[in-house]
Amino acid sequence: MEIKLFCPATIANLSCGFDVLGLCLDNAGDEMIVRKVDQKGVRITKIVGADLPLETEKNVSGVAALAMLETLDKLDFGFEIEIYKHIKAGSGIGSSAASSAGAVFGINELLGRPYSRKDLVQFAMQGEKLASGNAHADNVAPALLGGFTLVRSYAPLDIIRIDSPEELYATVVHPQIELKTSDARSVLKQNVSLKSAIMQWGNVGGLVAGLYTKDYELIGRSLHDEIVEPLRSVLIPGFDQIKQTAYENGALGSGISGSGPSIFALSRGKETADQIAKAMSDVYEKMNLPYEIHVSKINPDGVRIL
Repeated sequence: MEIKLFCPATIANLSCGFDVLGLCLDNAGDEMIVRKVDQKGVRITKIVGADLPLETEKNVSGVAALAMLETLDKLDFGFEIEIYKHIKAGSGIGSSAASSAGAVFGINELLGRPYSRKDLVQFAMQGEKLASGNAHADNVAPALLGGFTLVRSYAPLDIIRIDSPEELYATVVHPQIELKTSDARSVLKQNVSLKSAIMQWGNVGGLVAGLYTKDYELIGRSLHDEIVEPLRSVLIPGFDQIKQTAYENGALGSGISGSGPSIFALSRGKETADQIAKAMSDVYEKMNLPYEIHVSKINPDGVRIL
């Protein structure tokens, strides 16, 4: 008994919501096969498209799966996982989250869904902890729930899913350099000024309000990062130019996707999103820097069975 899954890429932080906001992409992602087998435990039998460890305890999908199985009565069978990576590690669009979310979703389906999608987030977070040293949910939550997600609290875990306005599109450009999440975290300050904090939580509230009221202009005004972007943007080649180009071509807002180096822009309508993609591409073409680009609707479903 086996199922094949699409495990979507995600954009975390969304400028103003460091570690608490994320969205799910529709056409960028990995594929995974999860199989129920007689041998107990969890084994990763195949990884295509990336050089990642097959050892269960060293692979994010294995760690997430084990975290979930620990909470269940002892099973007299086990699971095999095959991973087909299309999201590059260190790209800033949730590579580890896609694997973590896919593993727990697939096993949950094969067990007859003992857990809700929201319940699965806590297990997928353990994969993120292995990848970055920090059990954050801003990628795994949208990967599992679809749409936009807000992590209101980590202790206890409280996640709110928010529908996306119909015409909202994301454009994401990934310059082909690897930026480890742990390295991108190391440049952050542990304390922020009250002035910056006030500005930041005003934008978080504005973005959430904009999503609920489908106010595209408000969404755009709220996509501003006062705290993290000024420190991380220096790690990303051509960041300021890409961001400026996105605005000049109709973006509502633009910023660092996750911990980078990918840069995202949100826009209203596919035509504008495509135009932004072309303009972003031109910047990296001129810099002679290899890149990948994605234009995507917001995925309302999250991980899905193929």
